[in-house]
Amino acid sequence: MNGLHFAAVNAEGVVADLNLLPAAYRVLLKMRAHSEPGGRIEIDQHTLAQMLGLSRTAVNTALRDLDLAQLVRKRRAGVYWINAMLAAYSSPQDAIAAVQAMPSQERLDAPDFVQRYEIAAAAYQDQLAEKRRRRDDVKRRENLKAVS
Repeated sequence: MNGLHFAAVNAEGVVADLNLLPAAYRVLLKMRAHSEPGGRIEIDQHTLAQMLGLSRTAVNTALRDLDLAQLVRKRRAGVYWINAMLAAYSSPQDAIAAVQAMPSQERLDAPDFVQRYEIAAAAYQDQLAEKRRRRDDVKRRENLKAVS
């Protein structure tokens, strides 16, 4: 154990209300277990995948889901930050200070937190559907040109 004992709040109940991918919960728990005080973690997707016995694609998809839910944010390649309300801290004072300093729209106890995640997830699925539709349209036009 790395000396982290204090969580800012008991936010697991809110996280359980989200309809995250099962792999996302596993990735989140593994990241929490290996994070620094305050939630910073340096780890690449390949390492996470190996630790969890998942494919890199599954980890990438899980991280996207966690990002949509505002639970984990990517800072740069291999560096992530866990939401301050889920991160562990070295002292209760550090936990309280981190939660008090966070922007209100990132708080897990906001009344519309689950709804905002659902809207973000639906918008992302709509984006994917639109990309697929465009790709299919291009393929269809290419096939028509080939036949002509």
